[in-house]
Amino acid sequence: MLRTPILIVNCKAYPQGIGIHAVEIASACDKVRQELGVEIAIAVQAPDIYRIVEKFPKLPVLAQHVDPYPMGSYTGWLVAEAVKAAGAIGTLLNHSEHRLPLDTLDAAIQRCRKAGLLTVVCADTPDTARDIAKLSPDMIAIEPPELIGTGIPVSKAKPEVVKNGVTAVQQINSNIPVLCGAGITRGDDVSAALQLGARGVLVASGVVKAKDVLAAVRDLAVPLKEI
Repeated sequence: MLRTPILIVNCKAYPQGIGIHAVEIASACDKVRQELGVEIAIAVQAPDIYRIVEKFPKLPVLAQHVDPYPMGSYTGWLVAEAVKAAGAIGTLLNHSEHRLPLDTLDAAIQRCRKAGLLTVVCADTPDTARDIAKLSPDMIAIEPPELIGTGIPVSKAKPEVVKNGVTAVQQINSNIPVLCGAGITRGDDVSAALQLGARGVLVASGVVKAKDVLAAVRDLAVPLKEI
């Protein structure tokens, strides 16, 4: 299980976050994780999983998506066992850029559980988070899509979304940690999220597009150490 509080860096499919650039971001995450003693994980494109796991064996690596199918005749789909075999410990699911119907999401969570993968499932609203909590994922990340990539932090612009999301999930299953994302770019954005009850943050462009990736990761990770 991933420890909380946690910083998860999602490389998406940005040109700054694939191939050798993904390795560079992973290096920054691994360095800060060891330096501060806090939990940091990275979510990368599937082709980058193995190379990052090989170079940074102690850094938790997540896939960005897994399909709800078993091994077999499923050409072109990404199965949980392949992600596990590449060395990932889990996956993101239902990101606003790759949403799934609730029944498909349920099947994907079950497939991951059988394969031994953790699931960090994204939700756009507290109501969606409540529905997802009933599927028993390992973590839920609240991300209002209208703030993603804007640099306007959800923890400050829409604190009620974070707070209500935490409450909604806890009413269903108090053992599911709630993270938040969308517009998180600075350490004080993380501090605000933690004060609202979140157990960590999911970030992307704030790190991947930063001029100084190492400094960006460190700034975001420092508040985790202060809990």
